[in-house]
Amino acid sequence: MKVYLDNNATTAIDTRVANVMLAQFLDGPTNASSQHAFGRRSRSHLDAAIETIGSYLGTRLDQPNGARLIITSGGTESNHQALTGLGDHGPLVLSRIEHPSVLATAKWLERRGRPLRWLEVDQDGLVRLDQLEAMISTDDHNIALVSLMAANNETGVIQPISEAAELCRKAGILLHVDATQTIGKLPLNLENSGISALTFTAHKFHGPAGVGGLWLAPEVNVEPVFHGGEQQLETRPGTEPVALVVGMAEALKLAVTEMTQSAKHCEALRDCLENGLLERHPELVVQGKIHDRLPGTSSISFLETDRQSMLMALDMAGIACSSGSACSSGSSPPSHVLTAMNRPENEIESTLRFGVSKFSTIEEINNSIDSISLSYNKLRKKTCVDN
Repeated sequence: MKVYLDNNATTAIDTRVANVMLAQFLDGPTNASSQHAFGRRSRSHLDAAIETIGSYLGTRLDQPNGARLIITSGGTESNHQALTGLGDHGPLVLSRIEHPSVLATAKWLERRGRPLRWLEVDQDGLVRLDQLEAMISTDDHNIALVSLMAANNETGVIQPISEAAELCRKAGILLHVDATQTIGKLPLNLENSGISALTFTAHKFHGPAGVGGLWLAPEVNVEPVFHGGEQQLETRPGTEPVALVVGMAEALKLAVTEMTQSAKHCEALRDCLENGLLERHPELVVQGKIHDRLPGTSSISFLETDRQSMLMALDMAGIACSSGSACSSGSSPPSHVLTAMNRPENEIESTLRFGVSKFSTIEEINNSIDSISLSYNKLRKKTCVDN
């Protein structure tokens, strides 16, 4: 049996979503900017999908001068546009556990002269908001933008976004939230959130890859990354992928309406996996366990092994998991998240991430516990002999 436990990286597309997209693909040529009947029909499908997305994010997207949604190719592009296009290019504040797409963009901006301010995290992965409050109250820090993830993609630790939004609102500072891991998994009402901009992508909640969004609060403007067309008020030119947006809307609708049931299911499977492994191997370390976490995310340190050996052994055993962020796991550098948490080196070098979804089963988890335990025992004995 092959078991997919890498749902933080990407999820299987829901069959219901695929069917909606197939119908859209077969509906004929789709260019929502064309003025003929085909184009007008495409525009109506696109507008309806965007309104659906707004309704399930708790925001109106059909109001003049109101909130708006920029359709992008996914989370990386949305994050890039937010960081490069929001604020007045003054100091940017972010935590050390952000997604690589945020960190890389921030460092690119720093090389071009933009000041960065860093927020640390505690040993269990929660952002230090006391540091943000101190920065805001310091006269010489004229902060232009704060960017924080809603939940960490490696540990699953849910971050204090509501509190950060309140701090930023009182100080008149824009807050960008990378909600890539939480949309469809945690309740959200953008209308009263205090958030200025929010990133999400469909393939994290059983929608299609290649499409995402950057939501902007009313009166928040963003500079474009691309140029060359009038689509999306010239903030993101290019022909809109109507079928992908329709699929994203359907996936979001299903994720939100089924959220309560899915969350209970995923949390039960995650706890079963962790408890089953800890019963056999009490020395294992579950990262971030003392804080609230995403229902389906587990980050486990397999002491006395190294993450790459464990990853390869589990792959051979038919279990798909990850040694960190999907955007960096190809080269498998040490986790910047665990490093920022000041975890011991033996934990950093031995940690794997597991992510279950609403399609995961208890049979898969029970089989995985056996396979993971067997692989761990073999590699741990080998390491002890080598040492």
